[in-house]
Amino acid sequence: MQSSQGRRGGLALALVSAVAFGGSGVAVKPLIEAGLEPLHAVWLRVAGAALVMLPVAWRHRALLCRRPTLLAGFGLLAVAGVQACYFAALSRIPVGVALLIEYLAPALVLGWVRFVQRRAVSRAAVAGVVLAVTGLACVVEVWAGMRLDPVGLLLALGAAFCQVGYFVLSDHGAEGRDAADPIGVIAYGLLVGAAALTVVARPWETDWSVLAGRADLDGARVPAVLLLGWTVLVATVVAYLTGVLSIRRLSPQVAGVVACLEAVVATVLAWVLLGEHLSAAQVLGGTLVLAGAFIAQTSVPRPASPGGLTGSSPEDGDEAEGSRPAGSRTA
Repeated sequence: MQSSQGRRGGLALALVSAVAFGGSGVAVKPLIEAGLEPLHAVWLRVAGAALVMLPVAWRHRALLCRRPTLLAGFGLLAVAGVQACYFAALSRIPVGVALLIEYLAPALVLGWVRFVQRRAVSRAAVAGVVLAVTGLACVVEVWAGMRLDPVGLLLALGAAFCQVGYFVLSDHGAEGRDAADPIGVIAYGLLVGAAALTVVARPWETDWSVLAGRADLDGARVPAVLLLGWTVLVATVVAYLTGVLSIRRLSPQVAGVVACLEAVVATVLAWVLLGEHLSAAQVLGGTLVLAGAFIAQTSVPRPASPGGLTGSSPEDGDEAEGSRPAGSRTA
């Protein structure tokens, strides 16, 4: 019963995270159209979230000495790396192509679990990834305006690998005597990410007057600072908190497939709030993503094969088949 309740709680958190992350685009796009540079918008998002989480970082300052590598990795990969690589890719390849390649991350997570951690992967998780990636191709209409740019494709693939870092590092260090508090990891990850993005985005060149005005939200004039507040508090702070907590209650591979719902949420919100209509292919794609997420989360743990699994702790030995017993993590 405890495991079932924990699993349901993990899925609920994963869904909240997907909705929060997916809602970032409808808030950021009007700011960019109002004159804010994309990288400046990303820097404001991450730096604002880091400022909100600063008191939390101070409370968990012991992590700086205990887990400096984990904090640096989370900040550089899960925060700064994903954002920088994705927006750089957009300058060279279509949005749909970049988004699809970035969300190959769930498949890459399965590869990490199977070939690096040498842990078995459930058929349900594999089937869920295949369905979800196929659905994403329809949601983003990857065939529209396809053009091959090797550098752009490599940047998008870099975003996918950084997203793998998000799922793997969120799960890393969750057990044992040296377990890292997930909220502290997020707080310092945002601080590290903000520092790294400062070098790339050069925020001192930001057109701050944009934030004092209003942005167009499908004909409605909305204060730009309100959209920024949503992006910082909901699409970043809430999104990261619920996302990391869900990964620790589920598993990186299951949470990764559920995260594919972000693209569906982004598309639906763009339809409702920005007037960007959905095509039949996008509706079909959203259905496939939902089906993939459902199939993946139904995967159940099976006993690990004897002989030891390299890179796993003794506690991990019973979690070989895609998702751990949800109640075994303390988040």
